[in-house]
Amino acid sequence: MRYAIVNKLLLFPYYFILRVRHFMYDTSILKSRSFPVKVISVGNITVGGTGKTPYIEHLIREMPAAERVAVLSRGYGRKSSGFHIVSCEDKVAASGDEPLQIKRKFPHAIVAVDEKRRRGIEKLMALPEGERPTIILLDDAFQHRSVKPDTNIVLIDSSRPIDEDCLLPVGRLRDLPDQIKRADKVVVSKCPPEMDAGDMFMWEQRLNLATGTQVEFTSLRYDEPVAIFPEADKRYIYSKFVMMLTAIANPQHLRFHLLNQYKIEDHLEYRDHHNFRKRDVKRINKWAKNNPKSLIMTTEKDAQRLISLTTLSDEVKRRLFYLPVIVTVLGRDS
Repeated sequence: MRYAIVNKLLLFPYYFILRVRHFMYDTSILKSRSFPVKVISVGNITVGGTGKTPYIEHLIREMPAAERVAVLSRGYGRKSSGFHIVSCEDKVAASGDEPLQIKRKFPHAIVAVDEKRRRGIEKLMALPEGERPTIILLDDAFQHRSVKPDTNIVLIDSSRPIDEDCLLPVGRLRDLPDQIKRADKVVVSKCPPEMDAGDMFMWEQRLNLATGTQVEFTSLRYDEPVAIFPEADKRYIYSKFVMMLTAIANPQHLRFHLLNQYKIEDHLEYRDHHNFRKRDVKRINKWAKNNPKSLIMTTEKDAQRLISLTTLSDEVKRRLFYLPVIVTVLGRDS
């Protein structure tokens, strides 16, 4: 109750703008456009850290081989603009880190970026018939109501319930909590692998969703460490010590995982989607030199940016690895 009071009173200007905007779409004053292709939106109600990218990768893995899958993203943090089809050889500046990660992991998929979702879909549908996608996954598009998807999937971090949060800038909510009613499927992400049926039932009761809304519970599983540079020395994986280098919204899940195997000596933490500059590289090089025995661990998303930094020291390159993340659906996957 107190969170609702903060949202409606203390944060009234933002609350009012969101309420009016949704009213205009709900009453068709503002129009949502449908497209002659299956469109699945994957989004959230909070800012960052719910695991959208791993979940999109999970959806791609689940797609039948006959489908031509496209992922359309805004390409947050890129320096380019307009519509762009991502290639494996792209730089982060052209495509953004998450689209580039998806393309490199799934070369067969079409990955495109455009800050205007309607235009991006139109461009994809204008591709030659043999290349045109049969399914489009819209990344981070729950708030982009100018497009009407066939399926709206909303992710909620299990450690950050939306009914215990406030709108920006006091909290992390980017949208009104009651907008979850528009979801066709709610994914409670980053759950502990041991979550049981009773915990799931309690979550379903708490969400209070409309009849027919699907609820899915997922956990993140880390795969074996992967070297970012060819000169990496895999013996560092067996060190007792690790240092974390991250530029993501919420590195706590990675931290908890690493604590199972290593002592965390230090954590160099940057804001989400941080563009590493010369001064950052100097700091990283010095930081690594001062901790010569530690493995350096980062995320797969950060690896897309770090691999292009030509002035990283040889010492950093020998010790820098990332952990791929795989989504497992609780109650279904082993």
